Amino acid sequence: MILSASRRTDIPNYYSDWFYQRIKEGYCYVRNPMNAHQISKISLSPEVVDCIVFWTKNPAPMMARLPELKDYRYYFQFTLTGYGRDIEPNVPRKKESAIPTFQSLSREIGKEKVIWRYDPILFTEKYTMEYHLSAFSQIAEALCGYTDKCVISFVDIYAKNRKTMERLWLQVFPEEKLKEFAGKLSRIARGHSMEIAACAEAMDLSDCGISPNSCIDKGQIEKIIGCKLRGAKDKNQRGECGCMESVEIGAYDTCKNGCLYCYANQSDVQVRSKAELYDVNSPLLCGTVTEQDKITERKRKSLREEQLSFFE
Repeated sequence: MILSASRRTDIPNYYSDWFYQRIKEGYCYVRNPMNAHQISKISLSPEVVDCIVFWTKNPAPMMARLPELKDYRYYFQFTLTGYGRDIEPNVPRKKESAIPTFQSLSREIGKEKVIWRYDPILFTEKYTMEYHLSAFSQIAEALCGYTDKCVISFVDIYAKNRKTMERLWLQVFPEEKLKEFAGKLSRIARGHSMEIAACAEAMDLSDCGISPNSCIDKGQIEKIIGCKLRGAKDKNQRGECGCMESVEIGAYDTCKNGCLYCYANQSDVQVRSKAELYDVNSPLLCGTVTEQDKITERKRKSLREEQLSFFE
């Protein structure tokens, strides 16, 4: 199986000690967000975990312990944008911290295992197209040689981020202008030896030199693990999403980055409340098992195609 850690929260930044403890004990619990009393027990054995995909804005807290993952294959989706504290209040500063951390991680595990995400892109009176082009160019220059790929997307409005998005007075542009902007990003990325792709975009950006992205990318994972994988498209994601199936181990309303565009948090109050439940030794991330909960072991197996095809 492919482990997603995590679309719902920043595990490397805030919960890396919990993650390493789960790896040590060989399992974790995940509460079903649609059924509060349904808990899945997930095996974290290297025999069934084919690859781990980390999503983070700051992997620094887990980097010193990466040798503990020697029996696993993994890569990082590292979000690094041009926003300030008004949009990303708790994210490390770019020049002083985030960029050096990205470079250090790339040197340690290899540039093919660190994906740069410049997303989501939103436009305001302050964060104009010109601003983004300048910020993107500066970051691309700093990351040149430290990654092979950049992923972009334009901001989406969800129920959980609608109120904050309304307060930002977002500027909306026609598709033609967005494509012109995307084409400029594409040229900048290619100029710094990076492939550029778009995450779950309904808009076709292929004419701009931007291909559809799969964050949990079957082809990339096969290169990392050195063999073919079985596995279908993830039915639980949006139609535009090209990711292969994975097992999510994060929890909503636990990310403390505080980004205004976040779709995974209901409110700051909810995050503070859940974060108070954090226990590094608990099988659940930011939660406890109650008498009403039902725990079911979720049977998973490796997706590896160990036997080579006659035609390969």
